[in-house]
Formats: sequence, C-alpha cells, structure tokens
Amino acid sequence: MTNGFKLTRVGVTGVKKPVRVHRGSKDTCLNCDIDVFVDLPSTQRGSHLSRNLEVITEIVEQGVSQPIKGLEVLAADVCRKLLERHDYATYAEVQITADYFLERTLPTGRKSIESFKLKAKASSVRGNGMSKMIGVRVVGMTACPCAMETVDEMQGTTVKQQGCLPTISHNQRNITTAMLEVPEEFDVEADDLIEIVESSFSSPTFEILKRAEEARVVINAHQNPKFVEDVVRDNLSRILKRFPNLPDDTIVTVRSESEESIHKHNAMAERVTTLGELRRDSE
Repeated sequence: MTNGFKLTRVGVTGVKKPVRVHRGSKDTCLNCDIDVFVDLPSTQRGSHLSRNLEVITEIVEQGVSQPIKGLEVLAADVCRKLLERHDYATYAEVQITADYFLERTLPTGRKSIESFKLKAKASSVRGNGMSKMIGVRVVGMTACPCAMETVDEMQGTTVKQQGCLPTISHNQRNITTAMLEVPEEFDVEADDLIEIVESSFSSPTFEILKRAEEARVVINAHQNPKFVEDVVRDNLSRILKRFPNLPDDTIVTVRSESEESIHKHNAMAERVTTLGELRRDSE
C-alpha cells in the first residue's frame, strides 16, 4: 500500500439519536448529535465505519429500558465498545452535544424554561484507562465597565452613589463554554456548571421578557459591569469553590466570547488549566 501513514482520527460525525438520561430523581430525553472516532494504523487502508454506527445504536437502544446516567457516561460506554470492535485501533474518542432546558426564575419571580447546550466527550488509549468531559455552553449578557467609567466621567455622576441608577454603557451578548475533564470514576453535574456560568455574567438572559422584566435585567447588568476577562476569571473562581473533591489533574477549560454591540469585532478570553494549578494560583 502506498502512502501508508497512520491517521489520528477516522470515524463518523453528526449521528442523531434520542437519549434518555436519568440523573438524581429526574428523567430527561435529549436529542443528541454524536461524533465517534478511532485511530487507523498505517497498515490498514480504511476503517470499518459501520461498526461505529452499530455501537452507537446498540448502546442507545439499551438506554431505552435502562436510562443512562449522563452523556459523558454514554460517551465512555461507546468509547469502550469502539476499541472492542476495532481491534486494530489504539485510541477511541466520542463527542456528544445536546440541547438542554432548565426552569429559571426571572427578576419578577415569574418562571421560564430556558435553553442551554450540553457537551460531553470521552477518550481512551487502549490499556491506559478512560477520561470523560462534561461541559456547557451558556448565553448571557455583559455590560462594558470601560464605557461606563468614561460616560461617568463625562456626565459627572457616579455608579457608587447609594440609591443611584448605574451609569449607561453598551452591552454584549456573551457566550461562555465551561468544561471539566475528569477520570472516569468522578462525576460532574451539568446543572452545577450552568449555574456557575450564569452567575458569572453581568446578568443572565431570558427567552421571553415583559417590559418591566427587561428593565430589571438591564439595570442588574449595569450594576454588575464585566469585561470578558472578568467572566472567565469568575467562572474559574466558582469552579474552584464548587468542586473541592475533584483531583488536581482535572482539566478545566473556560472560553468566553462577547459579541460587541458598538464594534464590528468580538472580544474573547480563555483559560485552559488544571484544578491543581488553579488551587496553587489561589494560595
């Protein structure tokens, strides 16, 4: 065979399956997009792609009678099966994304169902164990501190004055992804990550707002102005406090992007680190 180079990942992407997850006392049906890969040695021309689809179907169908514990658990189960079916492979990887909905309370106390994105991943090197990742993608709002300070100087007001409305500023729609990669024996709740990310914005955002609710969201955001860098650092701080029992080698990724309202570009900040490094930084 000519050009017999090893390939890092070969597989299928965009496989759509309904998955029933049982977490705590709640069952949730998620519509998932699943990507699966194995490596391919230089001695083999092609991968047996149908085996990937067979593995996904078998494990998802098993979940109909016995719901899975989480998307990262599903990813790990598929990963194991891939290495069983592809005996020539030394590496397997599974990525899953799904839309997810939670009830949230608006500033007026009204309840609302809001959408989020779940991300899960598992990877395994044959004979070296399994790692799994759970992550969330959350949309919120930030108010720019820089413009606020400049406006404050020009208008001669102060945001620090008790009882005074905050100075005006421009806003951004902020999209933040937070992910934790842990050894297989550890679990992370996606709901906890969503709460961490939402609390790190200037304000959460909501699908439907009445006029008074719109005003309250805007006021709350301007009372809590943040740069995109602040959002990432606040996420890291809250992750550190929320997960004291996760091991030091837990990989933490927080990426935040603010879609600017007065510029034609966006602002982005990111930190990829470990919990151990964060713990040392905070000492």
